[in-house]
Amino acid sequence: MDAAIVVDRVHYVYPGGVEALRGVSLRVAKGEFIAIMGENGSGKTTLIKHFNGVLKPSSGRVVVDGVDTRKAPISVLSRKVGLVFQNPDHQIFSETVWEEVAFPMRNYGFPEEVVEERVERYLRIMQLYKYRDRSPFLLSLGEKKRLTIAAVLAYDPEIIVLDEPTAGQDYLQKEQISGIMNLLRTMGKTVIVVTHDVEFVVQHVDRIVLMSQGRVIAEAPPSKALTDPSLLARARLMPPHLARLAIQLSRRGVYSLSGYPEIGDVVDQVLKRWAR
Repeated sequence: MDAAIVVDRVHYVYPGGVEALRGVSLRVAKGEFIAIMGENGSGKTTLIKHFNGVLKPSSGRVVVDGVDTRKAPISVLSRKVGLVFQNPDHQIFSETVWEEVAFPMRNYGFPEEVVEERVERYLRIMQLYKYRDRSPFLLSLGEKKRLTIAAVLAYDPEIIVLDEPTAGQDYLQKEQISGIMNLLRTMGKTVIVVTHDVEFVVQHVDRIVLMSQGRVIAEAPPSKALTDPSLLARARLMPPHLARLAIQLSRRGVYSLSGYPEIGDVVDQVLKRWAR
């Protein structure tokens, strides 16, 4: 498949001398959904900031939709890659919620009738329409997060990068974001999620990229990555609750673990053991 993003042996050193990325290589196919996971400080956020040119490699290269990020301004790359920061206060700046969503589209020259229609649509989807005239700085953390997602979705980039999208969201809001993820898949978008939310990852991604100490230590589908205790330990992640249960049952000879467990299969195998 064609590559949306190619990361080739990228090193990045912050001005203070901290080496945050150490020879990272990664390929993301067009239309692929991936999660980048790992401990705090593993280099996840530093890596995704290279995708729209916020950061440029100290060495190596990042190519986005055929464009070398070292040779393109952020304005060009951001039209291709919509990045939702982990901390929405680093992204919000407009006087009203409505203007926050409208600004990127106006900046890219969208017709005003398109701006009006999309702002209303995405504010309603994110359940923020009633706050349209309010200052975004008066919203809760979860509402701010949904606002920044709305602002990116509205201008319709081909690649969407979400840093901890479910942080600060309750169950219903997570379900709402899950619905958006499903919509993006039907639209053929390329989606990259940085998250610690393993339960969310299981539902949506094709592949997990595990990072530790500035390096990619593994790439695998969720069925393998989230059921491999040694791999998860290296990335300092806990498996999802169902996977933890299945692993423990497997160690006790009560369940045969092959791939990611299904709740019905776990129950059936346990009941068959008890019936003997």
